[in-house]
Amino acid sequence: MNVPEPPPLPNIIGHRGVAGHAPENTLASIRETAAMGLAWVEFDVMMTKDGELVLIHDETLDRTTDGHGRVPEIPLAALKQLDAGAWFDTRFQGERIPTLAETADLLVELGLAANIEIKPARGYARETGQAVGAFLRDEWPPGLIAPIISSFWTEALEAVGEVAPGFPRGFLVGRIPSNWTEELERLGCALLHCSQRHLRRSQAEAVLASGYRLLSYTVNDGAKARALWDWGVEAVFSDYPDRLRDI
Repeated sequence: MNVPEPPPLPNIIGHRGVAGHAPENTLASIRETAAMGLAWVEFDVMMTKDGELVLIHDETLDRTTDGHGRVPEIPLAALKQLDAGAWFDTRFQGERIPTLAETADLLVELGLAANIEIKPARGYARETGQAVGAFLRDEWPPGLIAPIISSFWTEALEAVGEVAPGFPRGFLVGRIPSNWTEELERLGCALLHCSQRHLRRSQAEAVLASGYRLLSYTVNDGAKARALWDWGVEAVFSDYPDRLRDI
């Protein structure tokens, strides 16, 4: 299988934009990523009732907006009426849930590369993967670095690989499973993304020795970042990249 690879990555990637400094998964948070001098940003994508792709982590609206209900049961027009910033700080009042298309335009403007995490609502993994694949195939801005597509959901990774096979993929896990090599090969993934809480040096060495690339989330402590980089982790996702800069 021809497995697409991303270019060499910086050692810090902004997590949900930079979620420690601005409301996660918003254009404001992505702008803050660029203002901090980062080259790559990660964000979550989910599908709405009418099949649109928007940036949000939870399938319910309550935590990060002033709305209620489940994202897959609400059309885009209604989601666009919600405030997605005031919960974080009044400075961000009026910030809206962005679409993937709006976000791609901003990435072009800012010169940022992206890791798109497919975060499907339960029961919509394959459909969301197909929709992300169609967007990549038909609408990803020419000239912009191909994004890494990651997900915990194997059905989503399978679907995006079928529709847009030329984009690099990363398999997201909490603990590294015993069958990780088989899954990476089956899914056509070049990268394994795992929780920093559960990763051990021996596991990192095994992943790297097998020729795969290793990323870790969510790292907000400088000493932990240093240890992970020493183990060969290529990049860490961080809410507070400024805490890691001097390491």
